[in-house]
Parts: sequence; structure tokens; C-alpha cells
Amino acid sequence: MSSNAFPDPVTTSSRRWFWPLQGLGWLGYFILHFTAAMGDGKPLHYVTASLSVTACGFVITSLLRLGYRRLWGLPVPRMAAAAVGLLVLATLVQMKLYVAIAFSYCDDCEIRSVFGYLWYFASTLYILLSWSALYFGIKIALQLQQQKEAALRARNAAHAAQIKMLRYQLNPHFLFNTLNAISTLVLDDKPDTAYRMVASLSSFLRHSLDSDPEQQVTLMQEVDALNLYLGIEQVRFGDRLQMLVDVEPAARDALVPSLILQPLIENAIKYAISKREEGGRIELIARIDGDMLDLHLRDDGPGGVEADLAANGHSRVGLANTRERLRVLYGERQHLGISNRESGGADVHVRLPFSTAQDERP
Repeated sequence: MSSNAFPDPVTTSSRRWFWPLQGLGWLGYFILHFTAAMGDGKPLHYVTASLSVTACGFVITSLLRLGYRRLWGLPVPRMAAAAVGLLVLATLVQMKLYVAIAFSYCDDCEIRSVFGYLWYFASTLYILLSWSALYFGIKIALQLQQQKEAALRARNAAHAAQIKMLRYQLNPHFLFNTLNAISTLVLDDKPDTAYRMVASLSSFLRHSLDSDPEQQVTLMQEVDALNLYLGIEQVRFGDRLQMLVDVEPAARDALVPSLILQPLIENAIKYAISKREEGGRIELIARIDGDMLDLHLRDDGPGGVEADLAANGHSRVGLANTRERLRVLYGERQHLGISNRESGGADVHVRLPFSTAQDERP
């Protein structure tokens, strides 16, 4: 496949900007050259000399650009040496044309010493060197901007992949537990209960797969997703599992990461509900504290959270993944802590920046 099939963004952008800038630059040169000639007492028809000199400069720098483009991408020492050679050659040609055109309007004009040649060469070199510096400066600036944008896209892609990895690492364990429970129900000859659990699992998985882990949802949408998950667990535990949701009105539309609370609920069920014959209660409490959203997930289980988590590898992984996901999304402006309650049970505290969908609109 030809390398031209995928044009260089730097080359494309520089082409778009080159001709307008080239035209404006040499138009400015023409105005300065002609007004300086009028101030020096030249006749009005000298405008043709100014136009001719400007046209020569326009053509020579356009050709110089073609030479510079061929050098682009070479090692810096080779590119610099070749660029200097092209610049000197272009200066000599432009100086020769300038002298020929200017002297054609003056009968007694001539270069009488080597210093005269040096003056014409230096003045022409100054103009072409300034043009070359501007050309390379713009081209390098465009390349740096392209590299910055490419690095940003790569960082965003890695960020998105990390979030998805952290989210989806939690699903296999939950799926294994649920399928194991369904298998037990079938072996216990409880087909109706097993069917309800399969239906609930299907609804939850459909929601989980349809939701984007990079996107945020309102807190009430997250509660609806939790209800799908709890519908599965309710089949297993029946009246042993009680759930209380207490969300103040101001927090209902707060944005949270999709399915961020599911692994925390899973841990609460594991330690507060399944270990006790009488079951237990889980509370989700949401409040606004200044510019932060405070979430508390509490249970009335036996407590001993630190010891239980140290003994269970998956729980450590689930909480660690949730912490990492929050860190990736919010940086230092987040908190996830877990502690034992004085009245018994555990309290998981999640603190996030408070925002709504209206705040996210540009």
C-alpha cells in the first residue's frame, strides 16, 4: 500500500496554512518595499520593480518550501546542514534577481566593492532566513500539537480500557455464585424458584452489558440496577434479606459510576446476610455534603470486617478494584473506607464529587 494512502496530519495542516500566510507575508514585503522606494524619491512606475522583486521572492520561497519538505524527517544534523545549503543558494538567486531588477531602473547604479555584495547578500539572507525560521517554527509547532493530541488519545484509550477491566473483573465471581445457586435450586427440586432466578439474572446481565463502565448514571439509576441484582439475591435469601434505601431528594440526580455499588452490596450480603440464619438488613444512605456526595452502605451483621476481608481473597480484590476504579475516575477527589459500626455490622463510606447531568453539559 502506498504511504500516501494515509496523509500526514502535520503536512495536511501546514498545506492549509501555507498559502494564505505566504500571500500575506509577501504582500507586506511589497508594501514596505514600494513605500520605501517612494520615500527615497523613486518614480511612481517603480511599482513594477517592487512587484517583480516580490514575485521573485514569492516563487523562490515556494520552491524553497519544496526543498525543505524533502528534508523533513531526516536526522537533525543532516536536515540543518541541507537546509542551510538551500537557504544560501536561494539567497544568491534572490540577490541576483533583486540587483538585476533594481539596477534596471537606475542608469548609474552598480556594485563598486565587495562590501556592496555583502550588503545585498546579508539583507536578502535576513529576509529569507526570517521566512525559513517562520516556516520551520510553524511546522514544528503543528507537529508538537499533533503529538500532544496523539498522546492524549492514547492516554484516554488506556484510561477507558483500565476502567472496563476493573469493572468486568468483578462479574465472573458473581456469575459463578448465581449459577451455583441455580444449580442447587434445581437439585433441590425447586424449578419455579430456579426459573425466577434465571429471569432475574438475565435482566441484570442485560443491564450490565448494555451499560458503559466509562459513563456515569444518576444515583437513582444505580439504585434501579442494584434492585435487579438484589432481585437475584432475594430468590436465594427470601425474607432474610432486607434492603433500605434512604436518598435525600438533592442526591437523587447525582452522577455516579455505573454499577460501582454492586461489589459493595455483594460483600455486605456475604458477611451480613449469608452468615446468619436470621439474615439481616442493608442500608444505603445518600447525602450531599457541600460539593461532595456521601454514600454510606451499612449492614447489621456480626462486624469483624478487617478480619473477614483479610481471610477472603475475592473480597480484597473486589474492594481494591472498586477503589482503583474510583481513583482512575476521580483522582484524589474520592474516598472509600470501611469500618465496623459500634452497634454492630459494617459501614462502607464512599465519597465522590457531586455533579449532575446538567453540570456535565458544555
